[in-house]
Amino acid sequence: MPLPRHLRARPGKLRELAEQIEEATGLRVQILGGSLVMSPTPRGKHAGVVYRLEEAIRPALPSDLVAAEMVSVEMPEDPDDFVTPDLTVCPAAFLESDDWLLDPHDVELAVEVISQSEKARDTSQKNDWYAVAGVRALLVIDPRHGAWSLHTRPEGGAYQDVLRGKYGEDVPLPEPLSLVLATGRLPMYSPGGR
Repeated sequence: MPLPRHLRARPGKLRELAEQIEEATGLRVQILGGSLVMSPTPRGKHAGVVYRLEEAIRPALPSDLVAAEMVSVEMPEDPDDFVTPDLTVCPAAFLESDDWLLDPHDVELAVEVISQSEKARDTSQKNDWYAVAGVRALLVIDPRHGAWSLHTRPEGGAYQDVLRGKYGEDVPLPEPLSLVLATGRLPMYSPGGR
């Protein structure tokens, strides 16, 4: 369904449109490669994954880093391109900032939890976005299949290293986190659930 005329983006106004849609609908809106991507509010198990990951990561962080939810990360040199990971490990100073966009080079780890209805193409496109932006490490958790993938070493618009595993297998997070993240307690979506 096409957007109503008053909600169509004018060149250079995509961020403004994203903010209007978020305010009007409550949907989480991101701008990925110049396209608006809308997500419903996360469900219980999705939130449960994020909560358990944050609970495990937070105590292991150096004092100058925090694990924060709903922090938006910008694409360098493109003010109309940003994503909002489910969890972001970033400098603690950002929490005292009036800025709403975080420089991707300040992100030590971005965590994306795949929604039950998310398509493989959408997931792949988002992974590429993080690599192009230069985010050092991306952890993708897939509660549909009880799997995870850790993407590191962004170079030339792609992550050079990808480590994959299943729930129950530990995720070795890279420096400066130096944490082995247990995944055995992460919830899975119910089959066919909506």
